[in-house]
Amino acid sequence: MGTFLEHTLFAIAGGALPTLVWLLFWLREDRKHPEPIRLLFLTFAVGMLVVLPVLKLEAFVYQSVSGETLRILLWSTIEELGKFIAVLSIVLWRKEIDEPIDYVVYMVTVALGFAAVENTLFIFNPISQGLATTGIVTGNLRFIGATLLHIGASAAVGICMALAFYKNRLRKYQYMAFGLILAIALHIGFNLTILIGNGTHSVLASSLVWIAIIGILLLLEKVKKVHPIKN
Repeated sequence: MGTFLEHTLFAIAGGALPTLVWLLFWLREDRKHPEPIRLLFLTFAVGMLVVLPVLKLEAFVYQSVSGETLRILLWSTIEELGKFIAVLSIVLWRKEIDEPIDYVVYMVTVALGFAAVENTLFIFNPISQGLATTGIVTGNLRFIGATLLHIGASAAVGICMALAFYKNRLRKYQYMAFGLILAIALHIGFNLTILIGNGTHSVLASSLVWIAIIGILLLLEKVKKVHPIKN
């Protein structure tokens, strides 16, 4: 029992702590008007909880759908829609969302909550088999790869919504839909790159995500300059 507990704690530390590092980085982008800690905690927790229904849906797809490419398309869609619906249901309608960058902050926060649990599950398996080194390597790879993917995909949705913050309702829906399509496309592209290379293209996939992150950071500067349209 003690060994199981040690493995669990090690996996949680390896899976969750790195995501908190990323969270602190992104919160610095909103340091002029920081969000309530309780709401950030709620958003992170919601991101963690949504992993369960997402995994169940992905398991259903695995059992019901043949063809790896189609599975990846559906899995990517399920994960991105799952994160978005979760944060939309709990947070994005609140009065605390009072400036464009808030959309990005909360979308990234829910993504990091999701990544924390997903990373923990990936790390736990090798550690529980006595492969601590493999677990550490897995954690490092996910820190720079899969975690960044979740950040980039969800941030893309948040940025699109932020750019439409002062636009009419129809335009907001259009920007939101485009952001979701972009997030799903990024997720599919990352997974397909790894699939095509049989796992040997992980560095290439991570590099593509880094390029996306750089683009997102540049767009984030534009989001900070979004203001109401003056008549």
